Amino acid sequence: MANQKLYAGVKLRETRTRLGLTQKDFAAKLGVSLPYLNQMENNNRPVSTGVVLALAQEFGFDVTELSTGDAERIVADMREALADPVFADAAPPLADLRLAASNAPALARAFLDLHRAYRQGRERLASLDEALGREDARVQPSPWEEVRDFFHYCDNYLDAIDRAAERFACPGGARGDVMQMARETLRKAGIRVVEGDGDMLRSYDAAERKLTLSAKAAPATQRFQLLHQLALLTQSRLLDATLDFARFQSEAARAIARIGLANYFAGAALLPYGPFLAAAWETRHDLELLAGRFGASIEQVAHRLSTLQRPGAKGVPFFFVQVDQAGTITKRHSATRLQFARFGGACPLWNVHRAFETPGRFLRQLAETPDGVRFFCLARDVSKPGGAWKAPVRRFAIGLGCEVQHADRIVYADDLDLARGAAFEPIGISCRICERRHCHQRSVPPLERRLHVSPDQRGVLPYTIAD
Repeated sequence: MANQKLYAGVKLRETRTRLGLTQKDFAAKLGVSLPYLNQMENNNRPVSTGVVLALAQEFGFDVTELSTGDAERIVADMREALADPVFADAAPPLADLRLAASNAPALARAFLDLHRAYRQGRERLASLDEALGREDARVQPSPWEEVRDFFHYCDNYLDAIDRAAERFACPGGARGDVMQMARETLRKAGIRVVEGDGDMLRSYDAAERKLTLSAKAAPATQRFQLLHQLALLTQSRLLDATLDFARFQSEAARAIARIGLANYFAGAALLPYGPFLAAAWETRHDLELLAGRFGASIEQVAHRLSTLQRPGAKGVPFFFVQVDQAGTITKRHSATRLQFARFGGACPLWNVHRAFETPGRFLRQLAETPDGVRFFCLARDVSKPGGAWKAPVRRFAIGLGCEVQHADRIVYADDLDLARGAAFEPIGISCRICERRHCHQRSVPPLERRLHVSPDQRGVLPYTIAD
């Protein structure tokens, strides 16, 4: 950090505001003058080493937070929004986007909200949405997008819910039999837990005080659904407080988010933070060993690994993604510099798409994004049988990965030549914002490059991309 200037004005302001301190009091605690603090908060000066040490000693601040946060994902989201043809002649350079994300994140998010409203308005107009004919019609983000963005910008880590789940699963600090405790908690509340043969994974009858779990579901799914219902019944005040903080624009978004929060509690109780983090280090992130040890599915384990971002006790920063057979991203999260497309599918060169071709096997890939960042990627297909002959089987692929400097902590990266540059395959985020000129899988031209089209020449693509 001493060799690199660190500008973190937004993080300093957020920290001071969270602590309820004035600039004068905050400057005194950090041992700097008021004008110096003001300059740091406005990114006119870098954060000094002395300030970094004072933040750690005075407030127990995790100083790695200063160099991370929302900036990378905001830049990725803005680049994708600016790929819209409406900005074809006015796209700002990447340096300006990074400056906006670092210095004015609220303005950048407002721009993203505005573009989302424009996009949805255009889609409604194209489909002759009847809502545009009503006097009270107004463009709102779709509930799914609003909830997705809430978790995305929370870094997929919700401290209060995570700690509440850990306290439930680890009474007295030691991990207990979480399923026995869950059933006992429901029994004391007068709720019966039974198995049924219906199509519903979980069904709660409030009048009869009966929770029915599908006998067709896998044991890990049954455990998760039991803990999900437990969260809805016993953690309602905590869930409501989190929902109030999020300020969703519609009741539909709030209802979807409540399900997401209950899912978060269920995952955090099934895989409590402290014991799971310790086991992850011990097993070197072996998904199958962790799944067996905690009675979870491989998908549940992979998703939980991507949420281990508790300040002061972080795990390896992973990205996690779930993709359907059409290539659509159905779940996404990244604690790394790799961000995912908000619209459309993922890069076809990424190994997560090949997972469907090799069911039951882990696929490994060393990949490099256009900005030169290198990643270790792991992919596997996930099948979810319906439990009966004619019941549909749902198939997804999951991807898990980290930046290559963490690969020595991952058992799956053993024996890979991490030092050989040629071992890394080029991947992108979205064709519209990927600047690779010679990609054989490109579907649309890149936003920030001129094209040359010749009727007398044809290569892999029907055009060439200028430097």
